[in-house]
Amino acid sequence: MKPWNLATNLLCLSLLAILNTATLQAQQDPGPRGAPAGAVGPFPFAGLNNDEKKFFEDALMRFQEVNSVSGVPEEGNGLGPTFNGNSCAMCHVQPVIGGSSPAINPQVALATLDGARNTIPSFITEHGPIREARFIRNRDGSLDGGVHGLFTIRGRTDAPNCNLAQPNFAEQLAHNNVSFRIPTPLFGLGLVENTSDATLRLNLDATYDARRKLGIGGRFNTSGNDGTITRFGWKAQNKSLLVFAGEAYNVEQGVTNENFPNERSGVPGCVFNATPEDSSNIVTQQNKSTIGTVSEMLADFENFAAFMRLLAPPTPGAMSGSAINGSKLFSQVGCDLCHSPSLTTADSVFTGMGGVTYNPFSDFALHHMGRLLADGINQGAAGPDQFRTAPLWGVGQRLFFLHDGRTSDLLKAIQAHADDCAGRIDGDGHGDGHGDRDHCSEADSVINKFNSLSKAQIQDILIFLRSL
Repeated sequence: MKPWNLATNLLCLSLLAILNTATLQAQQDPGPRGAPAGAVGPFPFAGLNNDEKKFFEDALMRFQEVNSVSGVPEEGNGLGPTFNGNSCAMCHVQPVIGGSSPAINPQVALATLDGARNTIPSFITEHGPIREARFIRNRDGSLDGGVHGLFTIRGRTDAPNCNLAQPNFAEQLAHNNVSFRIPTPLFGLGLVENTSDATLRLNLDATYDARRKLGIGGRFNTSGNDGTITRFGWKAQNKSLLVFAGEAYNVEQGVTNENFPNERSGVPGCVFNATPEDSSNIVTQQNKSTIGTVSEMLADFENFAAFMRLLAPPTPGAMSGSAINGSKLFSQVGCDLCHSPSLTTADSVFTGMGGVTYNPFSDFALHHMGRLLADGINQGAAGPDQFRTAPLWGVGQRLFFLHDGRTSDLLKAIQAHADDCAGRIDGDGHGDGHGDRDHCSEADSVINKFNSLSKAQIQDILIFLRSL
C-alpha cells in the first residue's frame, strides 16, 4: 500500500470513528440547561404595579420561612407531628425558588435536625429527589391514597415527650404498597389559575379528531363542589392555589391552617399549639394598634398562594437550529396533542396578567398512562393510572422527571410514557379515555412515532425540550 493511500485510509478510519462516536452519543439527554435561571421574580408581562410587586416580595419572604414546632429555634411554628419538609422553599428550589427538587436532597439532613430521632427511609437519598410517600391501601384492603409523613417530631428539642414513631416504610415497601410524588414546579401558576374552563375545554376539543386517531383520550378532573375544572397537582386534584397551598402546608409540614384546620397524627403528647397554627392577622406584631401590610395581615398559606399566583413563568433558553427542528418534530409525532404549546388567560385583577398567551405545554387534562406508570392512587376523577399532562415549560432546568422522580434522564422519561399495548383503544371502543383502557397508555402511538424517528431527529427533540 502506498504511503499516501495509508494516510488517506487512516484519515478515513479516524473520521469513521468520530462519526460512530457521534452516532453512539445520539439520543442522549443533553442534561439540565446551564444558562442562568435568573432571579426569582414576579410576573413580567406589562409589569405588576408597585403595590403588587411589594406584595409579591413580602409573600416570597414568607415562602422561605423555616418552621419548628413552636417557633424556636427556627422562626416559624407548627411543624409536625409528622412532616416531609420544614419550609416551602426547601422543596421548591431548583433552579431557583419556586422550582422543584434540588441536586442535594435536604430531607436527609432534616431527619435528625434539632435532635429529631428519625431513620431515613430507603427511598430518600442524598442525590435523589425530594419525595412524599402515599400508601395505596389500608391493612383491610380498602383504598388509602393519603400521604404518610416521612418524619415525626419525636426527639426534637422543641417537642419534649412526643413519642410518635415513623410509619414502617420497609414493611409497606415489601408489600408494594408505597407510591411516591415529587414537588411540582410553581412557575407561572397564576396564569394557569386564571385560564377559564371554557378555554381549557375548547383547547381539548380542538385536538379531538387528531387524538382519537392515535388512541389518545383526555378529560378533566373537576371539583365535586361546583363542577369546575381542577388543575393543580400531579392528578389535577386541587382547584385553586389557595387550596393547593393550604393542603401542602398541612400535609408536607404538618402546619394546621384555616383551609386545613385539623392536626394530622395529633396523638397525645405531640400537640403543642392551639389550632389553626397558621391564621389571619389583623395587626402587626410590632404595634398592636397599627394595621399591618397586606402580607402581614394574611396567613402564611395565603402568602404562599400569592407568591405562586404572581410568580413569573419560566424563561426559555435560546433556540438553536437543532431545537427549532426538534420543535417541529415534537408536533409532528403528536406530543403537542397533550402538551399544548399555548393557552390564553381570562381578564385578571392583577396588572398585565389578563388576556396573556403563555406557553405551558400542557392541556391540564387527565390521561391514562398505563400500568408501568400507574401509582394506584385515586384523586377526584383521576384513577390509578391517570395523570394531568405535566407542563413542560421549565423542563430544561429540571433534575428529576415523572411523578415519582424515578429518572433524571429526559429520554428515559419519554420512553416511560409507553407500555406494551400500543395501538389499542379503551374498552368502550371510542379511544376517548372514558372506558376501561385495559391498562394501556394513551401515549403508546405517539411514542411509537417518536421511536421511528432517526437518532438525529430524536436528539433534536431532546435539545428542544432542554431549551424550554
